[in-house]
Amino acid sequence: MEILVLGPGCKKCVLTYNAIQKVVAETGANVTIRKIEDIMEIMKYNVMMTPAVVVDGEVKVKGHIPSEAEIKRMLGV
Repeated sequence: MEILVLGPGCKKCVLTYNAIQKVVAETGANVTIRKIEDIMEIMKYNVMMTPAVVVDGEVKVKGHIPSEAEIKRMLGV
């Protein structure tokens, strides 16, 4: 599974990335996490509000920091 955190590097984007890392570490899920900060790359996902989270090519979160429960649902745990 690949998770992308889309955003220009703002505080909310960093918090989103850290929250996902924490849940992945706690659950032991087999996940690759990457930050995408390039605006042109972000626009390919038709995202206008960040942070955004993309799981295996599908946008799951736009414009807010996901809760741990939300992250777990995205991971299927």
